[in-house]
Amino acid sequence: MAQALIRVQENDFDISAEIAALRKGDPRVGAVVAFLGTVRDLNDGSQVKEMSLEHYPGMTEKALQEILDQAAERWDIYKSLVIHRVGPLLPEDQIVLVVVTSADRKSTR
Repeated sequence: MAQALIRVQENDFDISAEIAALRKGDPRVGAVVAFLGTVRDLNDGSQVKEMSLEHYPGMTEKALQEILDQAAERWDIYKSLVIHRVGPLLPEDQIVLVVVTSADRKSTR
């Protein structure tokens, strides 16, 4: 089973540092795929000046874990990371980071 890391936090994150930490020490990694979600300044035509994200501790992590488990069943993933921010956010702020590592082709090992 793929190793899954989940963090729900108020603090911002450094994409490069998170990716480097996820792939460190695993020479099997031939591919790293990342998705970054950010706050937009418009939503359904309305101006967004600030937003606040709430969560239910335990429930949020469980839902994210289920998504990562489904991905691991479908693809050959070594490690996965989801960081989801909560609390007050402004346009251009980072909200979510999803990173997965895998081989870039069928492994011969």
